Amino acid sequence: MTKKIIAVVGATGTQGGAVARALLADGEFAVRALTRSTESDAVQELENLGAEVVKADLYDVESLRKAFDGAYGAYLVTPFFTHLSAAKELEEVTNLVAAAENLQHVVWSTLEDTREVIPLDDDRMPTLDEKYKVPHFDVKGGEADALFEQAGLPTTYVRMSFYWNNLLRDLAPRRGNDGVLRLSLPMGDSKISGIAAEDIGKAVVSVFKRPAETVGHTIGLGSEHLTGQQVAQAFSEVLGEEVWYEPMSHNDFRGLGFPAAEELGNMFQYYAEFPEHILPRRDVELTRSIVPTWLSLKDFLALHRAEITIGG
Repeated sequence: MTKKIIAVVGATGTQGGAVARALLADGEFAVRALTRSTESDAVQELENLGAEVVKADLYDVESLRKAFDGAYGAYLVTPFFTHLSAAKELEEVTNLVAAAENLQHVVWSTLEDTREVIPLDDDRMPTLDEKYKVPHFDVKGGEADALFEQAGLPTTYVRMSFYWNNLLRDLAPRRGNDGVLRLSLPMGDSKISGIAAEDIGKAVVSVFKRPAETVGHTIGLGSEHLTGQQVAQAFSEVLGEEVWYEPMSHNDFRGLGFPAAEELGNMFQYYAEFPEHILPRRDVELTRSIVPTWLSLKDFLALHRAEITIGG
């Protein structure tokens, strides 16, 4: 019997790649991997695993329509951090919605609108692009989600958590001049909801297998809700030496100067100051039920030990 095809947008990225690999490992669906460039090690890996690789451009609706042609469903994610533009992300979503009109199941990677709890005139955090607090959240929850609904697409909205993968490099502990490892997440004493990218992939496979239960619903993913101290403890156990948790202020993080510093500083402030708005929307019990083999942060770090890049 011919397998139903799932088209995966961003199949060489962290999230889309995890979804593509999980679908291929499961084997129920055929995978059509969409990518801007078909020349990369990541593309070769997907082809070796059995994916059909198709070139498509998020700014070319016809290329997306061709890529979706004949597919049963699609996993849709936007690459905000490649351009850091709310306007471009909204254009990407608009094109994806237009191209997905004949699909029977769309799974959309989304987030909530932070302005529900921190309006633009609240000066606790800066307003960005004149109308957002955390653009990559607000565009999705405040504008993009409605586009899927208005188009009448059979959509499952999958609300994401912080990727534990982010802790492997840029947000990994750093070694001070005194030789001590320190983790400096700007989270204060609050909890962050996190999940391994590979578990996102497994969760999405489960969603595609259960259209009757998932279409029209929002599913919040998060395998653990951990404090910064608990994250540091996981690192300590995996690295075999103590890691101190020393939270950074949000203003200091925003002042680090890299391109997404303000955006991410606002995101961490949202995480830290509005846990009641965030954590209940990411259901640990549900996530673990649809990903029985979920990875704890400690297990994830141990699995990816060779990728942990200690700064200095």
